[in-house]
Amino acid sequence: MYTQSFSVPDGSEDAKSVGLKAVPKALSAQDAALQSAFDARIDADGRIEPREWMPEAYRKTLVRQISQHAHSEIVGMLPEANWISRAPSLKRKAILIAKVQDEAGHGLYLYSAAETLGTSRDQMLDGLHTGKAKYSSIFNYPTLNWADVGVVGWLVDGAAIMNQVPLCRCSYGPYARAMVRVCKEESFHQRQGYEALLVMMQGTAEQKAMVQDAVNRWWWKCLAMFGPPDADSPNSAQGMRWGIKRISNDDLRQKFVDATVPQAKVLGVTLPDPDLKWNEARGQHDYGQIDWDEFWATVNGNGPCNKERLGARVKAWNDGAWVREAALAHAKKQQVRQLKEAA
Repeated sequence: MYTQSFSVPDGSEDAKSVGLKAVPKALSAQDAALQSAFDARIDADGRIEPREWMPEAYRKTLVRQISQHAHSEIVGMLPEANWISRAPSLKRKAILIAKVQDEAGHGLYLYSAAETLGTSRDQMLDGLHTGKAKYSSIFNYPTLNWADVGVVGWLVDGAAIMNQVPLCRCSYGPYARAMVRVCKEESFHQRQGYEALLVMMQGTAEQKAMVQDAVNRWWWKCLAMFGPPDADSPNSAQGMRWGIKRISNDDLRQKFVDATVPQAKVLGVTLPDPDLKWNEARGQHDYGQIDWDEFWATVNGNGPCNKERLGARVKAWNDGAWVREAALAHAKKQQVRQLKEAA
């Protein structure tokens, strides 16, 4: 559902040293040939598949990015699922249930893609539950009223689509293929969010005020979703060299602003940025400064809902232990039965 450029280190990494380059070890003749073939495939805009040779740094980068993306999908279910029982109509409830189910599916696709790189589901979830792994900071903010659900669909999912469509051309095959379906479903998520807001903006003055208030609270957080400025994003350049990342953080953020301004005009809301204006010379919108101190504080576990979100995921994991144990026992019983029948 949501990305954050995934260029931030996990908790087990030293954020101050992430940008430092270690002295590379000399490659053997065999490794040099494999590296050369890998580079040629990347330069030709080809796909790397799970059983093919890849540099260890490429594999680790993918594991971090895809697992962070998967974590964001399942944590991202929480702010909206909170409103399923309070949706204003049966129609809205059915739509929201479908949307939250989609996010669960996205998480499963992505965990499966990451597993093809040699990591396990248990390892990834342990990283999330212990706080070592990151997920998109946008979900560490509360959804205060029904308008927030619509704004999450319009702006948060809109930012996600802007970030994720280029991932359909990612150089790693399983990730790229997973993203094709994810992006189709995210497009529905954005449209339903925008449509819900259009309905509210045709309602009472109080409803219109709710929508504007939600936009005011989420706008800057959505701009931060694209990750730090390119100059402060040490992993982005290598990710683009490998074809994992296709467009830089700043360029994606600019595309999002330019696409959202006319949508806001149609909706009838004001984007909360006094510096937002069209720049004729650049052919793009200028916009104000993002509060990166707030962004990093939230990423590092000090947002309004960090503890609540992580606690909910850990509780769900613990409460579901009996289901996993039962499934394993059933699978073992089936295996024994098949062996007996084959004997």
